[in-house]
Amino acid sequence: MSAPVIWLTGIPASGKSTLANLLMVYCKSKNLPVDILDGDELRKTLSKDLGFSPEDRKEHNRRVIVVAKSLSENGIITIIPLISPYRETRDLARKEIPNFVEVYVKASVDTCIKRDPKGLYKKAQAGEITNLTGLQSTYEEPLHPDIILDTEKNTPQQCLDMITTKLKELGYL
Repeated sequence: MSAPVIWLTGIPASGKSTLANLLMVYCKSKNLPVDILDGDELRKTLSKDLGFSPEDRKEHNRRVIVVAKSLSENGIITIIPLISPYRETRDLARKEIPNFVEVYVKASVDTCIKRDPKGLYKKAQAGEITNLTGLQSTYEEPLHPDIILDTEKNTPQQCLDMITTKLKELGYL
């Protein structure tokens, strides 16, 4: 059986990476094979030839899907913190990956602006970035995610508990 692919989608600074790292620590504590495919890191290697146009974003996501599917087929729990702004792309991931779990990491733009750990919103507001997802570029909220995590109302630990509970219900943990 393929391992699950936990796809964390949401706007920048919503909490995707924080939750991915917590989930990885949890899986490792249970001696489960796990890896994170971080969207930002993969842009530096796998997709360094791509920009941030809608077409390039879709291609980047397609490449991540291919890698995630391979890891999953080899029994590695794969965690993907990736904005993935388009439903079409996430639907493709669901179609291509047998044990796909879509997690919507939800937070308002105002909250994300306050968090802004990478300074992206500040750069966008200063005109240094012109296509920041959720602010200047479209983010299509998931219509039927497997899990919705409201990171404004729940702590990271509460969100982790919600993810692990759902993964247990699905028979993945």
